[in-house]
Amino acid sequence: MEKKRLRKKYKELRANLPKEIIDKKSIDIANKSLELDIWDYQYYHLFLPIIKQKEVDTSYLLNILQGKDKHILVSKSDFTTNTMKHYLLTDATRFVVNEYGIPEPEDGIEIDSEKIEVVFIPLLAYDVRGNRIGYGKGFYDRFLSKCKEGVIKVGVSLFEAETEEIGVDDTDIPLNYCISDTRVYTFNNA
Repeated sequence: MEKKRLRKKYKELRANLPKEIIDKKSIDIANKSLELDIWDYQYYHLFLPIIKQKEVDTSYLLNILQGKDKHILVSKSDFTTNTMKHYLLTDATRFVVNEYGIPEPEDGIEIDSEKIEVVFIPLLAYDVRGNRIGYGKGFYDRFLSKCKEGVIKVGVSLFEAETEEIGVDDTDIPLNYCISDTRVYTFNNA
């Protein structure tokens, strides 16, 4: 299936979701995450949602990670290189919302991608094979390519998987899991 068409479709679907539905689905996604065998690690990367894009509210996942006393990393994007730097979330972390609506840490303790063991990934759409599409800038594919081998890649989505396979590029990195509000998808991707 064509990425451009899917991006348009899922942006429209999200745009029509009321905040109450997004909140309910986000809570259900966080609860579903507890079914995964991913909680014995220490370093977790978590994206913070772009509110205007109606992304999954990851504050519920954040509460789970904090309750389990995990090291949580959040990113700051560089739109000139389409790369991200990752910072340890602490009580002193202060956030600013960038021009794209992404909450980012002002500064902090930078952590190398190699240390990260589990990554929660935002996406627009995904298929039953674990292929995913985001906004098209490749931030997460570049980031994931720098992580250690075996990093666990967990997508979160307000919608179910596309049954038709999404076309992939050589640089696209598939998911190991994706969590919707109704189920956990497991993919056979390394």
